[in-house]
Amino acid sequence: MLNKLRQSFSALILIAVIVFLIILSSTRLYTDWLWFQALDYQSVFLTIILSDYGLRLAASVTFFVLLLINLLLTRGPLLKATQKAAVFREEGLLTIQMSPLNKLLTLRFLTIAYFLLSLVMAFLFSFSIKGDWVLLQKFLHPTYFGVLDPVFQHDIGFYVFKFPFYQFLYNLANWTILITAFWVAAIYLLVSVAQGNPGNLLQSISARYHLSILAALFFLLKAVGYQLEKYLLLFTHNGAVWGLGYTATHTTLIAYKVLTYIAVFCALAILVNLFLRRFKLVVYSIGFLVLASVLLGGVYPGLVQRFIVTPNEITLETPYLARNIEFTRNAYNLDKIEKRDFPAGRVLALEDIQANQDTITNIRLWDWEPLQQTYAQLQEMRLYYHFKEIDIDRYVIDGHYRQVMLAARELNQEHLSSTAKTWINQRLIYTHGYGIAMSPVNEHTAEGLPTFFLKDIPPASTTDLEVTRPEVYYGEVTDNYVIVNTKTKEFDYPQGDDNAYTTYEGDGGVKLSSFLRRLMFAFSVGDYKLLLASDIDNNSKILYYRNIDQRVHKIAPFLDYDSDPYIVLSEGKLYWLWDAYTTTDKYPYSEPYNRINNYIRNSVKVVVDAYTGDVDFYVSDTEDPLVMTYSKIFPGMFKSLEEMPEDLRHHIRYPLDYFTIQANMYAVYHMQDPQVFYNKEDKWNIPKDTFNVEQKMMEPYYTIIKLPGENKPEFVLILPFTPQNKNNMIAWMAARSDGEEYGKLLTYSFPKQELVYGPSNIEARINQDTTISQQVSLWDQRGSRVIRGNLLAIPIKDALLYVVPLYLQSEQSRMPELRRVIVAHGDMVIMEPTLGIALEKIFGKGGDVQRPIATAEQTDQPPSSMAELAQKANQLYDEAQNKLKAGDWSGYGETLSRLKETLSEMAQNANQ
Repeated sequence: MLNKLRQSFSALILIAVIVFLIILSSTRLYTDWLWFQALDYQSVFLTIILSDYGLRLAASVTFFVLLLINLLLTRGPLLKATQKAAVFREEGLLTIQMSPLNKLLTLRFLTIAYFLLSLVMAFLFSFSIKGDWVLLQKFLHPTYFGVLDPVFQHDIGFYVFKFPFYQFLYNLANWTILITAFWVAAIYLLVSVAQGNPGNLLQSISARYHLSILAALFFLLKAVGYQLEKYLLLFTHNGAVWGLGYTATHTTLIAYKVLTYIAVFCALAILVNLFLRRFKLVVYSIGFLVLASVLLGGVYPGLVQRFIVTPNEITLETPYLARNIEFTRNAYNLDKIEKRDFPAGRVLALEDIQANQDTITNIRLWDWEPLQQTYAQLQEMRLYYHFKEIDIDRYVIDGHYRQVMLAARELNQEHLSSTAKTWINQRLIYTHGYGIAMSPVNEHTAEGLPTFFLKDIPPASTTDLEVTRPEVYYGEVTDNYVIVNTKTKEFDYPQGDDNAYTTYEGDGGVKLSSFLRRLMFAFSVGDYKLLLASDIDNNSKILYYRNIDQRVHKIAPFLDYDSDPYIVLSEGKLYWLWDAYTTTDKYPYSEPYNRINNYIRNSVKVVVDAYTGDVDFYVSDTEDPLVMTYSKIFPGMFKSLEEMPEDLRHHIRYPLDYFTIQANMYAVYHMQDPQVFYNKEDKWNIPKDTFNVEQKMMEPYYTIIKLPGENKPEFVLILPFTPQNKNNMIAWMAARSDGEEYGKLLTYSFPKQELVYGPSNIEARINQDTTISQQVSLWDQRGSRVIRGNLLAIPIKDALLYVVPLYLQSEQSRMPELRRVIVAHGDMVIMEPTLGIALEKIFGKGGDVQRPIATAEQTDQPPSSMAELAQKANQLYDEAQNKLKAGDWSGYGETLSRLKETLSEMAQNANQ
């Protein structure tokens, strides 16, 4: 009785666990449906769910049926073996002993056991298919590339959309046969044990027939696999070539044909053996297949490669290298790069500087790493605010085209004090960040701090830019769900010793309009307090999946995304802009970047409203077959770029990650002659750059310049190239971002017979300059740390101007100050307090920055008017307060001394 109660209790626990898991899964599906519905992407949700669960169900049911049928076929032999009685004589008496399994293994028991085993295996099998719904949908909605591969004469679309699904089906069938064979063999092994012949698996006629049929199916499937594997040669590295080379074409392809026939012969031999009962025939045929695969698939190609191809590689591989070059250039859009020449050794004149003030006033002096620390000290205001990243963009400000650096002031709940981390604070009150900080890339105060266009809380502007909706509910650090429109007011921003409060006015989120919804969300997010909180009513909304990375991936998991979403101020509101890519690893003859994908397009621009959480996808490359297929799979999901609001469209930029991939590939694949490519005679490198004291690969950088031959400045992304094993500059690449020119790539090549200084050459000249070295050493000895910023090569007209900022950071402070600017041009290397003074030293008076810029680039000359003295006093006071907040007591005392001097000078002027 006690045992029965224990069994019943265990069964109840098991049932309860299963019911709980079903409820949890159902609630997550329901709440996700509400989330997609709130964003108007319910059709996307249905397509993903039906495709995913439909494919998993179809594969699992098929697996279940096949496994169950095979298991049921073993019932007869197993029952017969266990019901056989053992007869033996003991002490003169004839004893008959029945198998102990006789009572247990009944027909009904085996049927139920096999059913449950098949069900469990099918359930586990379904997990191996999770996420493969994309393969099915791409198979059902292919798009032609309009390019044929030169060997099999298939359109590239076959390899991108069809072939992966064929591989998927092959793998499913292969694993189904292997798993089925494993369980069938295990049962027949049990039969042999019951018959008193342990280990003699094939003694039973049923076992021989059953396992032989499974083995024949396996080898027939193997023949199909060989036919699929020949296509994989298009994506592998063979000798000097990516894709089919000489050896693979003349040996491996033939090997796969031969192995296909041998595999079919093996299957037939196994079936014939059922009647001839000559087991050696099966052994010989399988052994022949193994031997042939080794000789034809490995030894023979290796011998051909070593003794025929390697001694004549350039001659034999030339046509295959040409294919490799052509297809790789097409896969990365390198074939659309426009080539231009750039003269070398030119020196700028004063009039060139004056004629290119739009470039000069947008030379970036602030690197994002030191600026992030400075932003944190000056503009985070409270411990719970956080600037995750510094972004770079451009705006028309007071009628001028300006490059700026900006960051969103997000609220990070992890930074709340321990006493403030209550459920109400984290879910109902501290719900959003507030505003942005923005500063021009080239301006700084006399104290080496950035000059802000937008700062403080509430946002204060010194320009015509305004922030009318500063709340940031969706961002990069908003990892927790929050509930808005409750009876509790939300914290808006700090206001002196008090706080300002607000109520959410957006359309985002899902309404908790009933107790059932609250119950479902409580299960979904695992928080029972949702049911108990009295401040939540039917008008309250839950905002979840607020991290933009999680949010966008939830809607479109089939896209790859750039590593740097950036904040944009547009018509007073804040948005996140993000670049998305379509990729594949099935583009023939193309070399994969970092051995992952061998095709990539920046085809989609994503916009996320920082207040409402609305997400929009805009197609930026209408010629990409992959994005065309996704548009077929999800009708209405993707909008044309023309539908993006015009002001937002002015802020799309060429993505950094995409440009980096293209630049790295172009460094090799600009060589289009197969012989030059083979010898890597003209291979380029990405130059090294020194930041602080660390050398690392130079990163592409945004700037505003007037490209050679163009008549207006534009926002471009630039990266120099150097020849292999040399430090001089050989070329530079530019990606355009403005208007109709968006997406166009250009390379400017220098004459190979002339020397143009590269970044490492300029760094060496800076290090060898005694004046600069002495000053840096002096600062380092006074308890400060000198941070050398990134070197920028700025093209102006037909020459290059090199600029390196120097930052000074005291040991007590984490607030780097911009103290010097190094400019190199021609034979001159100059270090001065400001860019303007350095340009005057090189080009003469009038060579500095002409545009009046607030308080930027102050010189050491004393102010001559009371207004200027008052302005300086205000700046010194603000600087002193900032250093006090940062705990920089020595800097605070020094700044107060300078403030005292300025006030004394004001008093003297007032008495005159």
